[in-house]
Amino acid sequence: MSPRLISFSDSPAEPEAFAPAADRVLSGNPQQIALNHYEGAGGRLLSGEWRCEPGAWRLVYDEDEYEFCQILEGHIRLTDAAGVAREFHAGDAFVIEAGFRGVWETIRYCRKHYVICRIA
Repeated sequence: MSPRLISFSDSPAEPEAFAPAADRVLSGNPQQIALNHYEGAGGRLLSGEWRCEPGAWRLVYDEDEYEFCQILEGHIRLTDAAGVAREFHAGDAFVIEAGFRGVWETIRYCRKHYVICRIA
């Protein structure tokens, strides 16, 4: 089969609702929805759109898990394990490195595109 182009706008992805585990939630009610538009490399590469209501939770990335994020709407704050905080708004893009530990806080409803890559 030839390599394909995957358009998010043509994707038949169904919204998947979820939330962080209750013991990780620090504030609010961070209900989330993901539309996984693409899965490849045997499940090691995922991309799509993610949405989240305001709230904060402890974040733990696996040692082989990287994520690229492009904020489309909203305002979030990421705080690393050392207490260093960065805020991101619509138009901002960033990478979360494998093994990241910290807090994700959705300050204002957030919508983002993501690419998650597992290297192992």
